[in-house]
This record gives sequence, C-alpha cells and structure tokens, in this order.
Amino acid sequence: MTDTTSGVRMTPATKLYLYVSLSLVAALVLVPLLTTALGGFKSLGDLRVNPFGLPKAWVWSNYTDILFGDRYWRQMGNSLLIAVVTVFLTVVVSAMAAFTFAHVKFFGSGQLMNYFLIGLMFPVATAILPLFIRIRDLGLLDSYWGVILPQVAFGLGMSILLFRNYFRNLPEELFQAAFVDGCGYIRFFWYVSLPLSRPIVATVSIVCFVNSWNSYILPLIMLNTETKYPWPLGIMVYRGEFGTEWQLVLAFITLTILPTIIVFFLAQKHIIAGLTAGAVKS
Repeated sequence: MTDTTSGVRMTPATKLYLYVSLSLVAALVLVPLLTTALGGFKSLGDLRVNPFGLPKAWVWSNYTDILFGDRYWRQMGNSLLIAVVTVFLTVVVSAMAAFTFAHVKFFGSGQLMNYFLIGLMFPVATAILPLFIRIRDLGLLDSYWGVILPQVAFGLGMSILLFRNYFRNLPEELFQAAFVDGCGYIRFFWYVSLPLSRPIVATVSIVCFVNSWNSYILPLIMLNTETKYPWPLGIMVYRGEFGTEWQLVLAFITLTILPTIIVFFLAQKHIIAGLTAGAVKS
C-alpha cells in the first residue's frame, strides 16, 4: 500500500497506528471545545450535575443575551483593534529586522539576534512589574498602546526567527540579479522579498493574532476602564461575590474563540507552507 501524495509505502499496521494516533489527538482538541459549546446551552443546575452530556433543556437565551448585548460587541471590537494593530506592527518590524539579519553582514549581528531570541525564554508574567513601571512612566496606562507595545515586544523574537529562516532560503540568484540591475536593499525587500513571503507573513500574522486575542494578564494589569476591556476580561462580568454563572462563561468563551478558529482554518494552507518553508532543501 502506497501513499499517493508522498510515494512512501505504508503497511496496514502503520496506517492503523496513524489513524488511531490522529483520532486521539483530534479528540483531545475537539472534546473540550464541544463540551464548552454544549455547556453554554445548559442551565447552571444542569451544568453542575451533567457537565459532559447533552443539555436536558436547551437554553438558547444564554447565547442570544450575549449576542444582543452591547458589552459583548464592545469587547470584541477592543480585542480586534488591539490584535490588528499588534499584528501589523509585529509583522512590519520583524520582517525588516529579519531581512537585515538574513542579508546584511555587520559586526555583532549574531549577538543582537541572540538578544532578540532571549525573549523566547521568559513569559510575560516574569517581567510584569518592570513592564508596568515603564508603561506608567510613559503615560500609557489605561490605554490600548499600553497593551499593544508590550505584545509587539514579546512577539518579535519568534517572528524574527521565522522571517529570517524564510528569507535565507529564498534563491540567492534573485538577490544577485537584483543587485546587478541596480536594486538596493530597500527595493529588494519591498519588491522581491515581501511578494514571495506571503506564507510566512500569514504564519506570523496568525500566531500574533491568536496570542493577542487570548492575552489576559497584560490587559488585566494595564487597563482600568471597563469600556476598553478586551474579551478575556469580559468573563469577569459573570463572576459574582458568592458565585459564578458558569453557563454564561462557557457561552461567552464559545462565541469569542470562534473568530480565531475561523481565521485559522481560512489561513491553514499558508500557515503550513510558512512553517515548512526551507525544511527540505533540494
């Protein structure tokens, strides 16, 4: 038995192993998502006695009350604004920096690249106190920029690494031919490198978008005004002094993660192409 796409011969036992393994991985991903979505249709009592089964009575008002409320759309708009600006700045800055590291030789380039990569070793929480002090000194507390700029800073390490590897694997002949024709670094970056980098741009954009969309600790620390809250902080509305409306929390989470799932599936082809670019060289 042969896999027609790769030409690799696979035995029935190997195919069975792959199908079983992939089914288990899919179950680990889908079961929590389905449980969350179904939990949003239950009453609080039904959710407590039957957390994983189908609802005894489908409570559609859990979703409709959220969808037709102003708070949900305002928080979604805040999250979208923060995420879009974060993605734009991260892609622009990391692409230019990665192009420089990939094609321009200068003293200390390796050390500077390692300095950017050090950020991958530390989560945001480890730097939250000095970050808060710096944002306060800049006068950016309780503003969107107080959330956007730290997210861009922490996203540069991985983004530069992905862009640099992609730029390095572009054909060297393009680079040489462009310079023979009088093309400088800026024009080569803008007219040659970027048009050929759509897969890696999509990959970096999706990764940054999802990270920003799901960010909780930075908005929690930097924002004080409820009208500026993104959706992760909106969950706190359903927490009371003596209890939590978990059915509304699950409905709210389901409605807010749908955009990231849709965006991921729409850009899945470009994400895979960007991550695997240069993995196999002929």
